[in-house]
Amino acid sequence: MTKRIFRSIFLVALVVLLLSVALLSVVFYNDYAVQYRSELKSEALSMAHAINGGLAEEDYLRSLEQDKISPIRITWIGADGTVRYDNEAAPAQMENHAARTEVADALRYGAGESERYSATLSQKTFYYACRLQDGTVLRLAGTRDSVLGILLRMLRPAVAAVLVAIALAWLLSYRLSKRIVRPLNALDLEHPEQAEAYDELSPLLEKISAQNRQIAAQMDELRRRQTEFTAITEHMNEGLLIVDARTNLLFCNPSARRLLQIENVEKQSVLAVNRSEDFREAVQRALSGEHDLRTLTLDGRIYQLMANPAMEDGRLAGAVLVLLDVTEREDREQLRREFTANVSHELRTPLTSISGFAELIRDGIAKPQDVQHFAGNIYTEAQRLIALVGDIIRLSQLDEGSVGSEKTDLRLDGMAASVVSRLQDAAAQHDVTLRTDLKPCRVHGIAQIVDELIYNLCDNAIKYNRKGGSVTVSTAEENGQPVLRVADTGIGIPAAEQDRVFERFYRVDKSHSRAIGGTGLGLSIVKRYAEAVGGSVEVRSELGCGSQFVVELPLETAAHPEEEDR
Repeated sequence: MTKRIFRSIFLVALVVLLLSVALLSVVFYNDYAVQYRSELKSEALSMAHAINGGLAEEDYLRSLEQDKISPIRITWIGADGTVRYDNEAAPAQMENHAARTEVADALRYGAGESERYSATLSQKTFYYACRLQDGTVLRLAGTRDSVLGILLRMLRPAVAAVLVAIALAWLLSYRLSKRIVRPLNALDLEHPEQAEAYDELSPLLEKISAQNRQIAAQMDELRRRQTEFTAITEHMNEGLLIVDARTNLLFCNPSARRLLQIENVEKQSVLAVNRSEDFREAVQRALSGEHDLRTLTLDGRIYQLMANPAMEDGRLAGAVLVLLDVTEREDREQLRREFTANVSHELRTPLTSISGFAELIRDGIAKPQDVQHFAGNIYTEAQRLIALVGDIIRLSQLDEGSVGSEKTDLRLDGMAASVVSRLQDAAAQHDVTLRTDLKPCRVHGIAQIVDELIYNLCDNAIKYNRKGGSVTVSTAEENGQPVLRVADTGIGIPAAEQDRVFERFYRVDKSHSRAIGGTGLGLSIVKRYAEAVGGSVEVRSELGCGSQFVVELPLETAAHPEEEDR
């Protein structure tokens, strides 16, 4: 900016100085010309007066030549135009001057003047002629340089003067530009309202200040949005990828980098992070302006890939890819399908039996002595159906979280003793001995659920035991945690199937389970019961040596020492 101002001022100053010199030269030259003409006229009139006073023309003129009193050229011309005398040339060799303008005017009007320019000499000659009393003409001629001639003659001093003028213009321009720019350079554009500058700049500074405030507000908003975007994308479990129209990866959050094992985001095509056909087709469809939804398997888990085009000003700018973990959803869907199929099968079996026996009785095909037997089978299958429906309802309630009462502090040992007492008759029917090892301990849970949990475990241990076997129920605090153990001496569970015993409708021994009327939902209900009160259940079993189910339950919220001492 300083250089630009300097150049402008310097050029203006230089032009002004040069124009001033030129103008002054012209004025000086014109004034000099007028003065020179006046002096030449005065000299001519003085000579004419002397001659008219009685002096001999030629003698007087020669005396002037001898005295060299004047550098003026003097010519004496006769009335016929013949040159009689000239102080610079021989009159005989000179042409007739009657036609000369100044001579003709002098002969006619008494005086005449003219000016002629010599291009060769770059000089102007002024002629003045006056008529004498005897009719002859006295002409004086003076030569002076033209403006160009004067300049050429004064070339060296003129060049020096121009150089001085240029130097002065440069110095003044430099100092003036510095002075002009200094306040501008001192401006604080971050806080222009505090600047002390030219009054002419006040509107500009106010506008800059307003723009600064607007920009600051926009930057704050952008930082806020960036912070929100970062907070969302950095902590979301879903993988997020943003690509441009050329498939270049612009952004990916930590979840996406972890899932797709992306190390470097810059200058990488998104097609290189996953080379599966489904991934490539989803990206290409999104970049063609279409929405796409596909399923991918990554590290043994199932992800839903949602690819959507990103538009900007009506044109396709890229695509947004989202990886959503749907493993649990798919597992639940698979369980739902299996559960539906199992429920349908389990319901169909007793209903088929009931329908078959009832049809025999209705059509009179059954013998009278068999009617009671058929009715007993119908009753058994109906009870089995009722039990199945009841278990299904319980599981549904547990899945929906509708488990009833609020949690309270409970005596686990007391509840276990109550269950064992209620199952004594059932144990006797199966020739199974019930034993207890109940140490005082408290839990925090829902009474109905804890009771049914204990009951189901004990009931299963009795049903799947062998004749003459035993079931041991124990309670204790282990490492500060209330623990319930139900151990039996039954058939045991193979190691390969122990992880599946809590699945719905899964039976280790299907034939034995149906024989005792099991629904295949008992242990599933036990697990859901334990989870409902914040506990857990595991099985420890050896084929042919029995099984032990260990349930860890949450500790009570408040201690009751007075009861612990009883």
